[in-house]
Amino acid sequence: MTIAIYARSTKDNEPKYIEQIYSFLKNEKINLIIYGPYLEFLKEKHNFNLKLNTYSTSEELISKADYVISLGGDGTMLETLALIRNTGIPVLGVNTGRLGFLASVNKTELTKSIKKLVKEKFTLDKRELIEIEGCDNCFDGVNYALNEFTIHKKDSSAMISIDTYVDGVFLNSYFADGLIVSTPTGSTAYSLSCGGPIMIPDSENFIITPIAPHNLNVRPIIISNNKQLSFKVIGRSDSFNISLDSRSAQVPANTELKVKRASFRFNMVNLEGQHFFTTLRNKMMWGIDKRH
Repeated sequence: MTIAIYARSTKDNEPKYIEQIYSFLKNEKINLIIYGPYLEFLKEKHNFNLKLNTYSTSEELISKADYVISLGGDGTMLETLALIRNTGIPVLGVNTGRLGFLASVNKTELTKSIKKLVKEKFTLDKRELIEIEGCDNCFDGVNYALNEFTIHKKDSSAMISIDTYVDGVFLNSYFADGLIVSTPTGSTAYSLSCGGPIMIPDSENFIITPIAPHNLNVRPIIISNNKQLSFKVIGRSDSFNISLDSRSAQVPANTELKVKRASFRFNMVNLEGQHFFTTLRNKMMWGIDKRH
C-alpha cells in the first residue's frame, strides 16, 4: 500500500503532522510519498530533515498512490481533484485550517484517523461532480469541479445578462454580477453565501444561484442533475470570467457554455463515526446558544 500526502506550503501545515503520519506508517510498513513542492517548503522553512519519496505531477501520483491524505482545508481538498482526476483514488481530508466541511478530520485526531484508514474502517462517500463543455482548453482538460461552476462579470465592469436554458428550454435571463451552479457538496460553499439552500450530498441536484441579481425577486432554484444546463453571456465587456472551484479562466463574450453531471465521482473517505449531519451541526454551530 502507498499513501500520498498533498498539502499547500502554508504555516498551518506544520512538520509535526508529517512526522506523525510517517512514524505510524513506518511501523505499519506502508509506503509514504509526499508532494514535492511541499517537502521543499518544509526543508526551507522548518529545517525538516526526513528523507521521503516525492511526486510532483498528477501522472506520478496516479501511478503510485492507493490513497491520498489532503492536509489543509477545503481548498486543499478541491485541489486534490485536479491531481487524482477521474481515477477514483480515495481522499481523506485532514483539517489544519478553519471551517472544513470537506476536510472533516480534526488535526488532533490525526494518528487515530490514519489508523482507521489503514485498517479500512471507513466507507466511501461518492460525491458527484459538475462538468462544463464549450471551453475545452480553459482548464487543461480538468473541466470538472466538486463544488461549483461560476460565471462572473469581468473585474469591476457592469452587470452581465446570462441567458439560461435547461435541456434546451429557456429558464431565465439573469441580470446580475454572475451565476453559480452548485453541486450538493458545494451547497455549503459559495452558493450558501449568496443565499442558496443546503443540500445533503446524495441529493442528485444542481442549485442555480444568482450573484447580486438586479431583480430582487430572482431566487435560487434547484434543478435535477440529470438535466443539461446551457448559458450565453451578454454584456458591455468583450469577455467574462468562469471558474471551476478555485480555478478560473476568461472567456470571450457570446461563448455558449454547457454544464452537466460528470460521468465519474470524487471518492471521499468517510471514517467510522463520521456523518455529514454531525459536520453540518458543528460547522454551522446549530443548537449553540450564545446567550449563556
